[in-house]
Amino acid sequence: STMTVAVNVSARQIRQADFVQSILDVVRRVECPPARLRLELTESMLQQDIGSTIEKLDQLRREGIQFSIDDFGTGFSSLTYLRSLPLSILKIDRSFVMDIEHDAGDRAICQTVLALGKSLGLQVIAEGVETQQQFEYLVGEGCDGFQGYLFSHPLPAAQLERQTGLQRSEGPVVMR
Repeated sequence: STMTVAVNVSARQIRQADFVQSILDVVRRVECPPARLRLELTESMLQQDIGSTIEKLDQLRREGIQFSIDDFGTGFSSLTYLRSLPLSILKIDRSFVMDIEHDAGDRAICQTVLALGKSLGLQVIAEGVETQQQFEYLVGEGCDGFQGYLFSHPLPAAQLERQTGLQRSEGPVVMR
């Protein structure tokens, strides 16, 4: 299986001097292939010390770790950051997906984020997909991935292990 583990990173964590080393230490300790780890950042995290953030993300990217911008379109947006950061994925915030069936503005925003992501060579994932109609619309628009209650509610680790064959090692869920 090619399942990826996505982990949210806080602004406080990324500002820590040992951020890069602590991530690499955890990856090695739990024997997680770096390419299976995706760190998720929010736009608002990028408002401070962008130079240092880019440097840290570049170091981790060289090790094979991937990055995504979570909740894209809801925070402080700068297209310059999208060009500068070593991103793999943009995630369309659920607030734009919720009413996509009835709101032309939400459809336009989703189409724009999809076009932007594709033009920058990024995958685009839609968050908060809850209905078959939302899913079918986004598939038709070329969305690369989806998350939301249409697929699964959050699961306890033991149930996730049973359903996917993943196993835990010292806390985090990792591939075996």
